[in-house]
Amino acid sequence: MDRNKLHLFVKATRSVYGPVDESSEQDAAEWTPPDKPGAGGYRGRYLWTDAFGVVNFITLFKETGSHKFLSLAKRLVQTVHDVLGRTRDGSSRLTGATEDHPLNGGLRIGKDSATGPDGDGQYHHYLTLWMFALNRLSLAAGDPAYNELAIELAQAIHPHFLLRRPSGCLRMVWKISMDMEDVLVPSEGHLDAATGYVVYRLLQHTAQIQSGGQATVLKREIDEYSEIMHREGKLTPSGDTLDLGMGLWMCHFFKGEGWADGLGEKALQMGHRLLGEDSSLMRRDASRRLAFREFGACLGIQCFGPDEYLRRRIEAVVGFWEKHLRDHTDEDLRPISQVMYAAAVIPGAWSSGYLGE
Repeated sequence: MDRNKLHLFVKATRSVYGPVDESSEQDAAEWTPPDKPGAGGYRGRYLWTDAFGVVNFITLFKETGSHKFLSLAKRLVQTVHDVLGRTRDGSSRLTGATEDHPLNGGLRIGKDSATGPDGDGQYHHYLTLWMFALNRLSLAAGDPAYNELAIELAQAIHPHFLLRRPSGCLRMVWKISMDMEDVLVPSEGHLDAATGYVVYRLLQHTAQIQSGGQATVLKREIDEYSEIMHREGKLTPSGDTLDLGMGLWMCHFFKGEGWADGLGEKALQMGHRLLGEDSSLMRRDASRRLAFREFGACLGIQCFGPDEYLRRRIEAVVGFWEKHLRDHTDEDLRPISQVMYAAAVIPGAWSSGYLGE
């Protein structure tokens, strides 16, 4: 354990969730995540940021051996389900959900506005990230209930994001309404199908381990994601640093499979261009860069496996933002930037094999 990295990791976590490192075991078991500033978004909850928060707490649990961080992860999960799993006024669960099955209605993004081009709704790539967080918590805590919740969410959202045309051809959509009844953005996220394929396979694998059998849960959904992701031109690296990184992150779980190795190697080459010291992005002033997107690239490259050049470039990018993050990050983006900074410093539970699976 690198104590300096751990110090930076904890400092970033404190900036979003408060002085949790100082809490006792009892405090952690009764903790309520702050709503101001919290993770940003609606009532302090933003699904992407809190997914990173959960996984980062698991990293702290493994790095320190303190069970209080596992308790904090559980409390954050419960709060997200109680806020983003309900209507915006908090009066009821989302359509289709019940107290016994809280994720049957999906989870809201947590946008401040209810409507409009950047209004609330449900994003596929946020939901799959939350499933991953639940899966990691299930493994870390040795509790199948969290993976079962992730599977519940996976099954609930799938038919609303994957639609079959009259021709019989499958397509995906990027954003749906809070009640999952309407398509809000009909275009397809660049790697949404591949990410769904990876995360659903992880959920299936964990179900097999925890049940001691050959679980076939999510087989149909996995087959449908596979159908879309293997179409010509789908498995290509992105020139966007966040997309590039998250693509590498998902590929690293299945290194050794042709599709993952092929996409991963192309993405690493793109990483050389994007993060190279002579790239146009790296020459920009901090005010013209987005920290959290670059942290996504750093996380993904580390998970997949950087060469020595990329290792040095990751250190340079993280070091750059250690000097500029506070002064050159919009207040609304600070929570997401801080949790992703922590993951870039210590990938931890984001990495395959870290939890012994």
